Amino acid sequence: MSNDPYTAKAASNASPAEKIKELRDEVIKSSKFAMLTTRSKDGTLHSRAMSPASDKGLVFVFIANNESGKFDDLEHDENVNISFSDASSTNWASVSGKAKTMTDPESIKPFWNPALKAWFGDLGGEKNGTYTDPRVSAIPRLSARIVQEVRPSEINYWVSTRTSIGQVLDVAKSALTGETAAPGHLRTIYGSDLEIAKTSEQK
Repeated sequence: MSNDPYTAKAASNASPAEKIKELRDEVIKSSKFAMLTTRSKDGTLHSRAMSPASDKGLVFVFIANNESGKFDDLEHDENVNISFSDASSTNWASVSGKAKTMTDPESIKPFWNPALKAWFGDLGGEKNGTYTDPRVSAIPRLSARIVQEVRPSEINYWVSTRTSIGQVLDVAKSALTGETAAPGHLRTIYGSDLEIAKTSEQK
């Protein structure tokens, strides 16, 4: 339980279905990319901007080069964080979960976009920059040319309830009165709630 007065004031109740819809509509769709954070063997955190190839069921899939350092990190520690931020609204989300790597071309194919070839290049032979390239993994619980997949255990997000000017006025007023500013809702989607997202997208 947090003793932070801002967290207490910004906390807002909503049904799991309402939170999932709000997260998608107000944060994920309006964010141009996500920041994927991994932990290296020496404990150092590394973040990089990536665009999810899929977020179906709130399981996030990323296509990446398995010869990159992020896969060394994942081999050491499968715990990751994905963050989203929309500068225009100040809405944000923080996704905690575990990553799994997929290297099977047929598993990667559904998530593949030909434009991704630009990130791999055609080096000739089997390293041709397509979804069959052995460098390609997916991170869905995280994988590489490989597909990486991240299954969340918890998602925290914040959505503004004020315009940009309204936020500034709210903070200024609170600074003068001593009240706690809360120009938005702070919400949590738990692992048990995520089954709703999965079930709703299977209908």
